[in-house]
Amino acid sequence: MIRLVILAFLIPAISLLTACSGGEAKYPTGAERTSTGANNIYDEAPSIFGDGGLDLFGKKKDSGPGDNGISVNGYLWRAALDTVSFMPLASADPFGGTIITDWYSDANTPDERTKLNVFILDRQLKADAISVKVFRQIKSMGAWKDAPVAADTGRKMEDAILVRAREMRLAQEQ
Repeated sequence: MIRLVILAFLIPAISLLTACSGGEAKYPTGAERTSTGANNIYDEAPSIFGDGGLDLFGKKKDSGPGDNGISVNGYLWRAALDTVSFMPLASADPFGGTIITDWYSDANTPDERTKLNVFILDRQLKADAISVKVFRQIKSMGAWKDAPVAADTGRKMEDAILVRAREMRLAQEQ
């Protein structure tokens, strides 16, 4: 029994150690340090997370005064929450800039429901910093079925959020 327990821990440990020991070690000879070629081992390795690396807390290296750690525009965030406040929220992530509403049915149209996904894409207050995806379903024979959404519905929601964000910014500047 003890041998089985030891083997159960020893085999994965050996597997992990052998998996880490791949590749060829490169030692500097002096010429590589000044080289700028593609094979220079002293160049910074590219990151799978892009040029800035992985940004866990929303802070950027070149963050200026007034940065609050949220990587989206604060006016857009508050305006988006304010604009969709009539709908129940499924989730809201201020660091990722995502607002997902739950299905909402208006009292006047109980056989139709709508859902929104709002994405804030930038720290600047500009038109392309926000994207709204609208989903619509209609109740047919007791089951909800996807229905088409007017092409400009998402754009109208984006415009409403942008107008509200600009109003908030102007109110704060005064």
